[in-house]
Amino acid sequence: MASIASCVVANEQPQLRSDSEFVCKNLSYAIGAKYIFQNCNLTTFKDELVGVIGPTGTGKSTLLRALAYLIRPTGGQIFLAEEEVKQPSSKISMVHQSIATFPWMTASDNVKLALQCKNLCKEEALDICRRMLDLVGLGGHMNDYPKEMSGGMRQRVSIARALAASPEVLLLDEPFVHLDELTADALRKEIYTLVFNPETSLKSAILVSHNLHEIVQLADRVYVMNGSPSSIVDEIKIDLPRPRTERDPRFLDYVDRLYSELRMREAGHTARLSGRDAVLPP
Repeated sequence: MASIASCVVANEQPQLRSDSEFVCKNLSYAIGAKYIFQNCNLTTFKDELVGVIGPTGTGKSTLLRALAYLIRPTGGQIFLAEEEVKQPSSKISMVHQSIATFPWMTASDNVKLALQCKNLCKEEALDICRRMLDLVGLGGHMNDYPKEMSGGMRQRVSIARALAASPEVLLLDEPFVHLDELTADALRKEIYTLVFNPETSLKSAILVSHNLHEIVQLADRVYVMNGSPSSIVDEIKIDLPRPRTERDPRFLDYVDRLYSELRMREAGHTARLSGRDAVLPP
C-alpha cells in the first residue's frame, strides 16, 4: 500500500489562521445529559472540500446541523472567516440527504426560498434563480414541478437553492445517498467543479458520507469521527490529482486506508468498553 499521511487530532485545537475559512473549536452537542459528540475540532481552508466519515450513529449529520446552527451546540465555538458564528447565517448553506423540494412549487420557486430573507426585487431574485439553475444544468426546467423531474434533477434543485443564498460554506449531508448509482456517479463527477465554480460565492465545503469511494473521489482532507460520545479522532489528507479515477491504484489505497481506520477505531472502542465492563462489580 502506498504511504498515506495521517495525523491524530483528537485533542488538538485548530488555530485561527488568516487562510482558515471555517473553524469549529471543541464543539459539543448533547440531548439532555447525553452527549452525541464532544470536543470536535475541524478546519476548512479556501477552495477545499473536507470529508467527514465515521460509523453509523456517531453524529456526523448532527455535527453538520450544529455547524449550520440549525441546532444550537451545547459547547464550543464556530468561526467563519475569523468571525464567531452564533446564529443561523445565509453564509452557511446545507444540502440534506433527503431530497427536499416542495411539490407544489416550480424549480424556480423552490430556489427562490433561499432568497426570501434578502428583500430582493422580483427581477433580481429571478435572475439569481436562473443563474443557479443554469449552473446545475437545469436552465431549461425553471417552470417544471418536482413530479416532472428525476431524483437527480430534484437534488440539483436543492443544490441550486443552497447556492442561491451566496454562501461561503456548503454543508453536504450524504447528498447522493437516495440516487441510483448512475445518477449519483454523474453528480459526483460534477460536484467539485460545481461548488467551486467562479460564479459561486463558495470558499469551502464539508461532505458527510458513508461511501468511502465517494469520499476519496471528492475530498481534499478527511476527518474521522468515532467513540461514544464521538469526537474527531483522525485527519487524513487525500493527495491525488484531479480528476480522480478508481483505475489509479493509489485511489484504492486510500479507500483501504479509510476502511482500515474505521475498523481499527471501532475495534479499539469495543475493546475499551469490554475492559471497562470487566472491572465493574456484579
